[in-house]
Amino acid sequence: MGQDKNKKAPAGQRSSDNSGEDDRDMGSALRTVYQKTVDEEIPDEFLDLLGKLQ
Repeated sequence: MGQDKNKKAPAGQRSSDNSGEDDRDMGSALRTVYQKTVDEEIPDEFLDLLGKLQ
């Protein structure tokens, strides 16, 4: 009847084991996705629609 050491922390709470490393990994992944999005070309169809709004 001991505590379950493999039990996950409830949502919104972090375990202190790898939180700093996890935060860096998440930050790196988000920066990568953001940069890929910024670097995408705008489709011609979208530019045409924007032109019609002027």
